[in-house]
Amino acid sequence: MPQVFQAAVVGAVSYSHARRLSLVHLEGPIMRQLLVLLLVIIALPVSAESRPNVILIITDDQGYGDIGAHGNDIIQTPNLDRLHSESVRLTDYHVDPTCSPTRAALMTGRYSTRVGVWHTINGRSLLAGEETTLAEVFKANGYRTGMFGKWHLGENYPCRPQDQGFDHVVWHKGGGVGQGPDYLGNDYFDDHYEVNGAWQKFEGYCTDVWFDQAIRYIGEKKDKPFFVYLATNAPHGPWFVDDKYSKPYRDAGLPQGAANFYGMVTNIDENLGRLRAHLEESGLADNTLLIYTTDNGTALGHAQGGGFKFFNANMRGIKSTQYDGGHRVPFFMHWPKGSLVGGRDVDPLCAHIDVLPTLVDVLKLDKPKGRALDGLSLKRAIAGEADGLPERTIVASVQRKFVPDKWDRTVAMNGKWRLVDGKALYDIKKDPGQQNDLAGKRPEVVAMLSQDYDRWWESMRPSLQKVTRYGIGGGENPMTMMSHDWLMEKGGAAWHQNHVRRNALINGPFAVNVVKPGKYRITPMRWPEYVDKPSGCVKVAIDIELHAGDPAVPAAMRHGGECDPAQRLPSYEFDLPAGPAELTTTLTREDGKTFGAYYVKVEYLGE
Repeated sequence: MPQVFQAAVVGAVSYSHARRLSLVHLEGPIMRQLLVLLLVIIALPVSAESRPNVILIITDDQGYGDIGAHGNDIIQTPNLDRLHSESVRLTDYHVDPTCSPTRAALMTGRYSTRVGVWHTINGRSLLAGEETTLAEVFKANGYRTGMFGKWHLGENYPCRPQDQGFDHVVWHKGGGVGQGPDYLGNDYFDDHYEVNGAWQKFEGYCTDVWFDQAIRYIGEKKDKPFFVYLATNAPHGPWFVDDKYSKPYRDAGLPQGAANFYGMVTNIDENLGRLRAHLEESGLADNTLLIYTTDNGTALGHAQGGGFKFFNANMRGIKSTQYDGGHRVPFFMHWPKGSLVGGRDVDPLCAHIDVLPTLVDVLKLDKPKGRALDGLSLKRAIAGEADGLPERTIVASVQRKFVPDKWDRTVAMNGKWRLVDGKALYDIKKDPGQQNDLAGKRPEVVAMLSQDYDRWWESMRPSLQKVTRYGIGGGENPMTMMSHDWLMEKGGAAWHQNHVRRNALINGPFAVNVVKPGKYRITPMRWPEYVDKPSGCVKVAIDIELHAGDPAVPAAMRHGGECDPAQRLPSYEFDLPAGPAELTTTLTREDGKTFGAYYVKVEYLGE
């Protein structure tokens, strides 16, 4: 980080002013020497300890209405309510309607479509290594960087959090605990999570573990400020939580699913209180910027059961919808030393793409050179300036396809207006439930938002065919990929552990980039390497389609043969040129049915 000089103070001090200070009555050379010393002291760089720490908490599937302070009189969130009362709050803050796209935009300050992340599986949830992330910005400015919990932007090099700027990583894999790339058998309690590249057994509930590990990391070193990205998987399904958190809601008459969902939020709230208490006790609270937000609208509509009518702050829609209930979420900022306190609302329309440029501006960080940002700094708006943000149109889109379609489950937002799917127009101030379509009455607004969206779409078109590839023979060797990330043009990948358990008959290719030419050992696996089970397969084939563009290199390679169903699958060696490729495996069962190996281990052996 560049040294921060107190230039404003230096500029305010002059010789004539110093003479008027009540404690300064010296004349001549002595006075001048003292003033020089004063100016030198004032101009000294701020120490590492004085730079603000930053904690960014993002929960999973918690909506705007899943907080007591937002009007929900059922859910118990006393610590969130306190944070709400003490924070600067973005009241019209928007994200994407699903997990990975929001995280990609938050990390980069660029639209998720532009960075190639518009789905949560099928090879469309991978954040390219060429993007510049928040973690890389903080790291370049001298910060320690720790990530705890959910990443959901790629499981392998160069997409992992440790490849994207984080020094210390404790995470579950995939889009949720128990999904395909995660440790087989994880169920929220006493699980295995990966710590800097190696699985490690933990005791306790997942959310408690993330906060425990973050608190431990915060206390490890004092010589550098820290950036902590604390991303809980809760309250994402499956809705598992200790009964002591869900029982009060069941006793209040909520169905089991809703009781568990609210119980998971209450557990998060308890951990937030524990974290803030630690910051207070450690003397860090005053100079720590604490941010609390969520990744999309509530999933309570999926969890409710029994016809329970949940609180959604009068908004229409939930997670995975293009209405405000799917993408308007809470965003609280608390930083006493930076005057981000007081329970104050900031109302202009803003979004996840604004977080990175805002932190760079507010914290006076140097942003490494990289790709142009889509977001804007909210610094002036946060300061209460009436013209703090220019008028603009922001786009949010559900897009869960191999290639996005124009206007598919999409909203264009500008001020109070919401144009949904290019057809329905709503005045969100007068009609927060989005029930009264004004498109016929306000054609000029429809035309304006349509034109803005058309410009946005054209700027995204170069990214629509983007394929982010895992790099074999690069920064992770050996590498084990999982079928969650098959590049699937049609249908869905085998993304969940249940697909593995029931032996789902699905297949697809891994999009890879051969970083170094040479010999590679490829091992298809029916089960993860740490599970000692036979494959149940009698035949295996590995196909690699190459795009090296060298006429001397064959366009495709295949190895394989018969195998013993009572044993693990064999390995095969390939001599690969550098460049992009698709790697597909085909396993044949004893009944003749085929499927792709859910796990594939690739090891670079040398030239």
